[in-house]
Amino acid sequence: MKSIKSFLLVLVLMLGTASAAQAQFRFGIKAGVAINSIKFSDVKESFNSDNQAGFLGGVTAQFTVPVIGVGADLSALYVRRNAKFMSETGLEKANRDYIEIPLNLRWNIGLPGVGKVVAPFITTGPSVAFLCSKSAYKDFTNKKADWAWNFGLGLQLFNKVQIGASYGLGLSKALKFAGQGQYVGDPVPGKNRYWTVTAAYLF
Repeated sequence: MKSIKSFLLVLVLMLGTASAAQAQFRFGIKAGVAINSIKFSDVKESFNSDNQAGFLGGVTAQFTVPVIGVGADLSALYVRRNAKFMSETGLEKANRDYIEIPLNLRWNIGLPGVGKVVAPFITTGPSVAFLCSKSAYKDFTNKKADWAWNFGLGLQLFNKVQIGASYGLGLSKALKFAGQGQYVGDPVPGKNRYWTVTAAYLF
């Protein structure tokens, strides 16, 4: 997690600099679709899940340094991540609810002449999701916090609407097998892998 802490420190310093430079601050609402799968360790790859669609929604805030278009965005989202996968006992369903907080470094790419109508952007940064589901899944235990790293891109339209897509690479164990059979005593960690497609409206 040292790389994540270093990244967060850089963001804090950047936001402090941005504030001094009269950075633009905006907030809004965000909603979208989360397409999730679970990747287990290579030796247990038969457990791997198929992609399943869920949903997300919440609020977002953005800081942007004028002229250069560099800044950051921070969101608080309610996320439903669905997955189906095979275990030793058959088909398992893992429908998990999270409160997710992604923090991204952001670059708005200005296009001469049309920047106020359409402007592409790219993002990357860490995300932490806290499990809020009360349900348990047969033969599996769920982790309370899930760290990931996101890579995204999108378009801003009319300086108000943002359409984006991102890929989340799970860094920590989201769940692990804890049932009976040949894997008892072995760690069988599963990490989230997910695509998200979102729409945001900024005030």
